[in-house]
Amino acid sequence: MKLKIALFSALTAAALPAFAQKAPEAPGGKHAAEAEQMFRSSFRADNPKYWMTRLEQDETMKTCQQYRDNPPRKLGEKLEKLNKATIRYPVDGKLMGDWKEGEKLAAVGTGGHIGFIQPDPPGRVRGGNCYACHELAKKEVAYGTIGPSLHHFGKIRGNSDEIIKYAYDKIYNSNAFSACTNMPRFGLHSWLSPEQITHIVAFLMDPESPVNKD
Repeated sequence: MKLKIALFSALTAAALPAFAQKAPEAPGGKHAAEAEQMFRSSFRADNPKYWMTRLEQDETMKTCQQYRDNPPRKLGEKLEKLNKATIRYPVDGKLMGDWKEGEKLAAVGTGGHIGFIQPDPPGRVRGGNCYACHELAKKEVAYGTIGPSLHHFGKIRGNSDEIIKYAYDKIYNSNAFSACTNMPRFGLHSWLSPEQITHIVAFLMDPESPVNKD
């Protein structure tokens, strides 16, 4: 029986096309430059130059791409330390804002349109779009599951200064906690201001917030 299995495996491998037996191309391989050029040329030439700088990868992005989001532990720790150093706080030092404002920001998914069809009008708020990845208030029944549920976040974890700071830091720059996380770095990339982040922290932590009361 073992001989038959071995013979079948050998014949199957011999019958496969050559390309099917090759290992996948490593990051930065021979097609990387061509793919990068194709990616960049897909954007409109009349996009503002300041927007196009968003295509440039920093050290964290390059490293995570190189190691396919799984860098060696020591290198990951270096990236986390690097990102932790970027975190900035509101001038007044208060990390808990208005949960009602945070509720609005968490639900808003607009902002960041750069003119493929129609650019953002002046004054359009950039939202956190938190429900795209997380469950928060129960009244919102449509939410993603890429990230963990945050329902009852403050109720479960409490609202100590340490937990409040953790929530703020995580929203500001999530890579300070996990080197190659999928979560956006809202503060580092100036998508949300420090003050806006404090409002989302309040939405998560305030006992009166629907995240914790429902």
